[in-house]
This record gives sequence, structure tokens and C-alpha cells, in this order.
Amino acid sequence: MNQELIHVYLMPGMAANPTIFEHIKLPENQFQIHWLEWVIPHKNESISDYAKRMTLFIKEDDVVLLGVSFGGILVQEMSKHIKLRKLFVVSSVKTMHELPKRMKIAKHTKAYKILPTSLAGNIDALAKYTFGKSVAKRVELYKKYMSVTSTAYLDWAIEQVVCWEQDKPIPGVIHIHGDKDMVFPYKHITDCITVKGGTHIMIINKYKWFNENLPKLILQ
Repeated sequence: MNQELIHVYLMPGMAANPTIFEHIKLPENQFQIHWLEWVIPHKNESISDYAKRMTLFIKEDDVVLLGVSFGGILVQEMSKHIKLRKLFVVSSVKTMHELPKRMKIAKHTKAYKILPTSLAGNIDALAKYTFGKSVAKRVELYKKYMSVTSTAYLDWAIEQVVCWEQDKPIPGVIHIHGDKDMVFPYKHITDCITVKGGTHIMIINKYKWFNENLPKLILQ
């Protein structure tokens, strides 16, 4: 029976814990969900080496891999090391060309090296820094779902996003993106499945869309 199940591995976004997927439910007679978690990177570890290390947590063959935000970048790198049934990226980018202008500038000016990742200890300040001053109401969400506060991890993660060098989309990748995403603005995204009204945290607040549509997308 278990051999017939499709194994679906879910990778959260930067600094997030996998409880962001707590409302994602797929038919249990067809799918088995597994949550992946961030591990602390080695010093000067490349995104490719980190991705290869993360594939060790995948125990089955021909799995579905889905990543959110920076997790979407990571699963694309992981797909270069293992054979997948399907690859999904959510609220993310497929190439460096889809990154917003501010991140491209940060790469060339190396401004990412002076980002205040030490704010990680101050969750309210970090939430405002990440989401903007007008979203104080999201601080509670942030406290619940963001748990990786290691400065070494955050410094590394921000650099990996800004300096990602993927030039062309990985063949077969399925990109799901909200048209209200403020972190990776929709206007820069090409060839995606659009979720109307979806923001950067739509995996949390539009989970019903995913529960309805993911099974069809996996099986088709």
C-alpha cells in the first residue's frame, strides 16, 4: 500500500519552520506529506553543496518537491541532485532574472553584507524589516512561523538569494505565484500559475487553493 503513495516533501521559506504547512492537506489514500526543515549551513557552504546535503533527508524515489520563497530556490538546487516526479516553487523565483531590482542592486553593491541580521533576536523589529512598517498585525504570524534566528544562517540565506546565478528555468518546474506578492513582485515573474489576491504568505492564508489544486497538478 505504502509503495503506491506519492511522497510530497515541503520546504519552508527563509527562517521559517515547516508549520507554515500545517493546513496543507492532501488525500491520504494517494499522498504522504513530509516536512523538511532548515539546517545550519557550514561556513562558506555553496547553495549547491547545501542542497545536496538536504537531499539526504529524502528517503523515497520519484518524490514531489515543493518549496516556498527561498525554499523554492533550494528545491530547484536539490532537483539537480535527485530525480523527481514533480518540482513546485511557490512565492519564489525560477531564475536570477525574476529577482526584484532592489536585490539585483544589493548584489552589485554588496549591500546584502550589511543587512541587520542581528535583528533576529528582536522578532518585532525583524518582522517590520521583512514585511514593512504597516504590517504590525503580522508580527504574531511571524513569531509563530519564523524560528531559525541564527545570524550565521540568515547571513548565508540572504546572500544565496541575492547572488543566485540560475540563468534559465529548470525544465518542468511548476511555478505558483500570487499577484499581490510584495517580496518577489508579480510583474517580474513569467510562466506561472497565478493565484488571484495571493501574497508572499499565501501558503498560510490561501491554503484552501493549494489543497484543492495541488493533487490535480501533481497527478496531471
